[in-house]
Amino acid sequence: QVQLEESGGGSVQPGESLRLSCGSSENIFNFNSMGWYRQVPGSRDLVASINVGGRTSYADSVKDRFTISRDGAKKVVYLQMNSLKPDDTGVYYCNAKILRRAYWGQGTQVTVSS
Repeated sequence: QVQLEESGGGSVQPGESLRLSCGSSENIFNFNSMGWYRQVPGSRDLVASINVGGRTSYADSVKDRFTISRDGAKKVVYLQMNSLKPDDTGVYYCNAKILRRAYWGQGTQVTVSS
């Protein structure tokens, strides 16, 4: 059973930065893609993803502020979040996809408020 564990969330002020980490129990290159989703009441939306080949994709709202990266040796995917805004507030979930299966972590809270 694949296990994903997020860390790095917290409460920050607008303009500050956070780095989220997602540790995997499996080799991250076994997955077709991995990504970060943000949940707010009523929706869970894709923020950023990286596929097995290294191609990245971002929601328009975070382009040029967030960066997804990975460390295969550590089996970790990161989300560097800069210039945070109150609209970035939510629970951030790590996701991993392989074939038709999707796996989720337990989520980590990010709160951006002055």
